[in-house]
Amino acid sequence: MSHSEAPISITIKTPAGSLVTVRASNGEELDQTIAHGLDAIVAATQELESHVRKIGPTPVMSASAVAAAIGGSVIETGNTIPAQEYTQPIAGGRNCPHGRMTAIQGMGKDGKPYKGYFCPAPKGAFDKCKNQYVNMASSEWNSFVPEQVK
Repeated sequence: MSHSEAPISITIKTPAGSLVTVRASNGEELDQTIAHGLDAIVAATQELESHVRKIGPTPVMSASAVAAAIGGSVIETGNTIPAQEYTQPIAGGRNCPHGRMTAIQGMGKDGKPYKGYFCPAPKGAFDKCKNQYVNMASSEWNSFVPEQVK
């Protein structure tokens, strides 16, 4: 069975942006694959920690080297953004770790108005911040100045 035909496919995105996909033809195979994968990750981590303890903190293994150690590979997703592009906070408004948040107001799918601040990180970024909505009962609701209206 080719990987694209597996009826069960789970993909997890790590905080660093790597994608880990597990495919199986049934629940039992999925359990075995995950258990084997966890064993390989534990073994690779123990080996890495042992290596670092022996020669100090200087060596750094690449993501490809770690993936190869557990029988995997690294897949570039194209969603990675160099940190300098959006990590510098800008004065004024609300800021998040990615910079100045965008003030947006509009009508929700439920027909109710909303106002809030939205993270400037690209859609789909693994570390995109949660929207910060303005409470309708707060004084900020009336003084809110949107940069975009949707």
